[in-house]
This record gives sequence, structure tokens and C-alpha cells, in this order.
Amino acid sequence: MLDALEIEALERAIVASVAPERVIELDGWLVPIDDGDIGRAKSAVPLRHVGGPAPIAAIEEAYRRARRPAAFRLAETQGLIAARAELLRRGYAAHTPTIMKTGTASGLIALGGQPGEVVAAPDAGWIAAFSGEGFDRAESAARVRNLSRSPDALFGAVREGDRTLAVGVITFGGGWAGIHGMRTAPDRRKEGLASRVLSALGRAAATRGVERVFLQVKEDNPARSLYRKAGFELAWRYQYWAR
Repeated sequence: MLDALEIEALERAIVASVAPERVIELDGWLVPIDDGDIGRAKSAVPLRHVGGPAPIAAIEEAYRRARRPAAFRLAETQGLIAARAELLRRGYAAHTPTIMKTGTASGLIALGGQPGEVVAAPDAGWIAAFSGEGFDRAESAARVRNLSRSPDALFGAVREGDRTLAVGVITFGGGWAGIHGMRTAPDRRKEGLASRVLSALGRAAATRGVERVFLQVKEDNPARSLYRKAGFELAWRYQYWAR
């Protein structure tokens, strides 16, 4: 179980990892503002998983001034029942149930296999794999922009000849490493390529002396079994809220 200070550090790391254009801190909430397609980069989140609905009106006003739609990301904890009720009263609805998981660099390394490579910036092959068949190109381009400007981001890949087959990203901040953007070419899935990317990213974290790792995975994503294999456990479940 994470204590209140660990939750706050983790929520800060989650927002910083996706590099919003700017972030406002308001009454114990982070209010990230961004034009991209990453939900975490444009939805307000409480730094503690307890608290009432008082800041919601001020957060809506902050988004209005920024000419962005108000959005929220709330953990499904008992301490945020009143905040969720207030969003319902204001006409918001929850969507995209997502699992927040925490694990270790050691668990990623233990996935085994020949580790992929890690580079400091996404090259053309990496971008092609991230935005290739089966992925929305515009959404992928926006995600690459955010992740490329994330502080200390590193980019993992498995390649075969001139083709990049699987990719992923690791970010660092607040004592945590974060895993993002795991994608594998549709015709090469179930070959252990994602494990090789994760193993390489775990080694990168260990080299920096960072053992704690977080990731988010949608509730219906089959990759959850791979993360369980790496020893990742549920931290909390959250949903986005929008009108």
C-alpha cells in the first residue's frame, strides 16, 4: 500500500511524465493543460486521494480561461466519493476505466530474453512502429511530441534489420520511472517482443538507481497479463470524467 506522500509523489510523476504544455497547482490538485491526445496531460487530478468537491468550480474556471474543456482524472477510492458525486451533479460522466499499477525495475529485467535497445530520442523507425498499422497516426504523432519533451525520457525498441517491431518509453521523476507507449507491430505480436522492450527499459531504470516503476493500462488491455508476470500490482483504478 502507498501512503499519502507516496501517492502525491506518484501523481506528480504521472503528470510530469507526459509533459503538458503547462500545469497549474490549485488547492491540492494538479491542473494540466495541453492540446494533445494524452488524457493524463489534460485532466485535473487530486494529489491526495481524499477530499471534497470544493476545488472543482475553480478548476473549471481555470480550464475555461485556458479555452480548454474541463476534464478530471479520479481514483476510485472511498476518499473521493464526494468529488465524484459533485462531478455527476455537474453533468460529467466517467469513461475509460484504467488500472494504475506499480512494480519494480527488477521485475521488468526478470522478463528475460535478449533485451532491446534504448536510445535518447525516437528515430524514424521508432516513430514508424509507434504510428504504424492499427494505430491512429494523428493521435500517435501527438503522443510522440509529448513523450519526446518529457524530462529524461528514453525510448526502447526491438528491431529486425531495418524494421522496428516493438517500442516503448520510460520516463523518470520524483523517484519513479514510468512506462508508456508500449506498442508492437500487429503481425509480430505474441513473440515476446514487448518483454524484450520492457527488459531493456528496466535495465535503463536500474542503471539510474531507480527501482520503483509505474504504468497505466486500460482495463480491457490484454497486456495486463504481461505486467502481472513482471510482478506489477494494482495501486488503484481510475476513470476520466468529462461532460
